Amino acid sequence: MVELSSEKTILLVDDEEGIRKVLSLILRDAGYEVHLATSGEDALAQLEVVRPAIVLTDIKMPGMDGIELLTRIKANNPDIEVVMLTGHGDLDLAIQSIKREATDFVTKPINEDVLDIALTRAREHLAMRRQLRQYTEHLERLALEKSRELAAVERFAAVGQTAASLAHAIKNIASGLEGAIFLMESGRKGDDAMQEQGFAMLKDNVAAIRHLMQDLLQMGSERVPQRAPCDPDQPALEVASLLRHKALEAGVELTVEAGAGREPILMDAKAIHQCLMNLVGNAIEAAAIPFKGVRPVEACVREVRLTTSRQGRFICYRISDTGPGVMEEARERLFAAFATGKATGTGVGLMATKRIVEAHGGTIELENAGPDGATFALCLPAASAKGYFVTEAAPAGLAGTGRCASCSE
Repeated sequence: MVELSSEKTILLVDDEEGIRKVLSLILRDAGYEVHLATSGEDALAQLEVVRPAIVLTDIKMPGMDGIELLTRIKANNPDIEVVMLTGHGDLDLAIQSIKREATDFVTKPINEDVLDIALTRAREHLAMRRQLRQYTEHLERLALEKSRELAAVERFAAVGQTAASLAHAIKNIASGLEGAIFLMESGRKGDDAMQEQGFAMLKDNVAAIRHLMQDLLQMGSERVPQRAPCDPDQPALEVASLLRHKALEAGVELTVEAGAGREPILMDAKAIHQCLMNLVGNAIEAAAIPFKGVRPVEACVREVRLTTSRQGRFICYRISDTGPGVMEEARERLFAAFATGKATGTGVGLMATKRIVEAHGGTIELENAGPDGATFALCLPAASAKGYFVTEAAPAGLAGTGRCASCSE
C-alpha cells in the first residue's frame, strides 16, 4: 500500500487540456497541491511517485476510463479518496462509481461550491481513517504494555513461588541433616546402630542436595541437544542398572522391557538418560509409598516398569509405577515450574525433563494418574543415523488424552 502525502495533495486526471487548466487553477487557489495526468494509464504511473491523498478523475476517457481507474486504485491503495467528474448524461456511471467506493461525484460544468463540498468530504474521510489508525496503534501499544506488565507480575510471582518451594525443599534437607547429626552424635556414645542409621540419613540428604542442584542447573540451562548415533534402548538399560540398588533398598521391583531395537538413531543420549533418571527415580519413590486406606499393606505390589518401543518413526519410553498416583490438584500443572505430585520435592526435575524432551521435538504426558499408580509416556521423533530428522507429529492419541499410541501394548 502506498504511503500517502498530505491530504491536500490531488492528482487531477482528465483527457481535456482546458478542463485540466481551469480545475488546476481553482484547486491551487483553494490551497491544494495539484498534479496532472492526461489518462488512466498516466495516472497509475504517477501514483507511486506523487502519492496523492485524493484523485479527481473524469469518468469518460479514451482507453482506461475513470471507473476502471477507480477500481485499480482501490485494489492497490484503498486509502486514496477518489472523486469522480461526470457529465449530466453519465449519472448511472457515477452511481456505479459510488458502489465501487468512490468518495463522491461532481457533475460538469463544475460548480466550485459543489467541488469544495466533495473535496471537504474526501478530506474528512482521510482524517477519520488517520484517527482510527492512531487509535488502533494506541490500543496495540497499550495491549503490548499491559502484556509486558502482566508478564512481569507473573515472573515476580514465579520468583516468589520459586523461593518458597526451594526454601521448603532446603528446610526438609536441613531437618534430615539435623536428624543425622543427632543420631551420629548418639552413636559416638557407643550406640553403633544409631550411628549407622545417622550415616545412612546423611548419605540420603547429601544425595537429595545433589539431585536438587542438578535439577536447578538443567532448568536454568538452554542446552541444545547434542545428537549422535545411539542405541535407543541403551539409556533405559543404563538407568535401570544405576537405580536397581535404590529400588531394592525401597522394596520396589524394577523391571525393564527393552523393545526399541538396536538400530541406532540420532539423539542426545546423555540428556535422555537424565530424563529417564528423573522419571524412574520418581516412580521408585512413589511405588515405595504405602497404600493408606486402599488395601492392606501386605497386599501391595511395589513395582516400577520401564519399557521402550519403536513405532514407525518414533521411539517411546514408558515409566509405570504402582504407587498412589498423582494428586488431582497437581495434574494440570505437573510439568510447570515447581509443581510436583509428590508430598515432598520441588518439581524442578519434571520441568527440566519436559524442556529436554521438547528440545528434541518430542512429547511427554501423564498417561495414568491413579489410584493404581501413574504412567508417564515419553515419545521422541527418531532421527536416523544419517542425520535426517523427522518432523512428523507425535503418535496419535498422545496429545490431549495422554495416551501414546506407539507405546500401547
